Amino acid sequence: MRAPLQDRLRSAGLRVTRPRLTTLEVLDEAQARQEHLPVADVAGRVRGLLGSVSTQAVYDCLEALAGAGLVRRIEPAGHPARYESRVGDNHHHLVCRDCGATVDVDCAVGHAPCLSPTSAEGFLVDEAEVVYWGRCPGCATSATLTL
Repeated sequence: MRAPLQDRLRSAGLRVTRPRLTTLEVLDEAQARQEHLPVADVAGRVRGLLGSVSTQAVYDCLEALAGAGLVRRIEPAGHPARYESRVGDNHHHLVCRDCGATVDVDCAVGHAPCLSPTSAEGFLVDEAEVVYWGRCPGCATSATLTL
C-alpha cells in the first residue's frame, strides 16, 4: 500500500517523508469509512501509527498535501476544519447541525463547477462548494424521541 502513496506524493512534487506518507494513509483509510477528520483526529491516528509526531507536524503535512491537491480541507461554519482525500471531483457535503457528521454527496448538476454565479465579475470559476445542512439520521431520530 505504501508504494502507491509514495507515487502520489512524488507525482504531486512532494518529498516522501514518514509523516506525509502516514497522514495520507490515515486520510485514505478515513475516506474508505466516509469520515472527514479534524486535525486532532488526524494527529491522533498518525501518532498511533508512527509513535510520536507533533500536532504542528501534522498541520504542516496537511497544508503541504492540500497545497499539492492530494487532500481537501473543508470548513463547515461553526465546526473545525476537516480533511479528506477525495479530491478532483467537485463533490459537496451534507453536515449535521447537531453532531457535525459530514457526508459526501455528488455534484449537484453536471461537471465542475456544476453551479455558476449569476455574475462571475471576471473570475474564471473552476469549482463550486456547497454545504447542505440538516440532521443526520441518528440526530433526527433523537430529536423526534425527545419531542
